[in-house]
Amino acid sequence: MAEHYSSFERKGSRWLLQRVTAVFLVGVLAFHFLLLHFVNHAAEITLAGTTTRMSSVGYFVTMVLFLVTATFHGVNGVYNALINQGIDGTQKQAVKWVLVAAGVLLIAQGTRVAVAMTNLV
Repeated sequence: MAEHYSSFERKGSRWLLQRVTAVFLVGVLAFHFLLLHFVNHAAEITLAGTTTRMSSVGYFVTMVLFLVTATFHGVNGVYNALINQGIDGTQKQAVKWVLVAAGVLLIAQGTRVAVAMTNLV
């Protein structure tokens, strides 16, 4: 019987980074739900309020870290799922670089939007 390989072996850095980013994302999502669903109710959320929140350095940094972490977590998860399905060689390299490019573009666009929604710059 063939040995099953998982890119999420506990000894691997991908496994560890996936878990660390998951913990961070759960914490930031809890913060998000508390702030935007209990402190400020959905009907009270406006562009002006968002601009005010994003103009706080702490909130802005938290949201940008959330963007980077969520992007890494998603891209890493998709990449590892595809590796677990058996891609290798040229396919693996192509997928890796397409996902890296997509991740970089997503972070760049998300950061651009975050900066546009702030008075910090």
